[in-house]
Amino acid sequence: MEDQQKLQQILSQLEAYKAQSELYKQQIDAIQASIAEVKVLESTLDDIAKKDTVETLVPIGAGSFIKAEIKNEDNVVMSLGSGVAVTKTFDEAKVTAENQKKELQDNLDKLLKDLQQITDIVAQLSPQAEALMQKMQAQGMNPMAGY
Repeated sequence: MEDQQKLQQILSQLEAYKAQSELYKQQIDAIQASIAEVKVLESTLDDIAKKDTVETLVPIGAGSFIKAEIKNEDNVVMSLGSGVAVTKTFDEAKVTAENQKKELQDNLDKLLKDLQQITDIVAQLSPQAEALMQKMQAQGMNPMAGY
């Protein structure tokens, strides 16, 4: 009976780690998407800063766009979140974008490290669970009874 309890404990831990791993993967995907958006911002700022006017497509809703011309006004309105925005110069906007990208990359690196730790733990627990299941089956017990 002790093996059954230990097996159930390991299987519960594996389920919890799997759920945590999925959450981390979702967060990693979101951060990677945010990094890609910041890279587009940086590229766009570079393109606009070099030209007097730039033609672009502006979203007008429902997946529709209209052609527009952006005049180099030397200022960018940047969202700070929670509906708050601030006007910055192109140089300030570039610095802000660089800082955002660095912070996102730091968060991504931490999540990837944590995900690797979870993967390592699962790699240690899985063989233990398999060994207990084989042992219980050899003894004629149903390893999944009660689970």
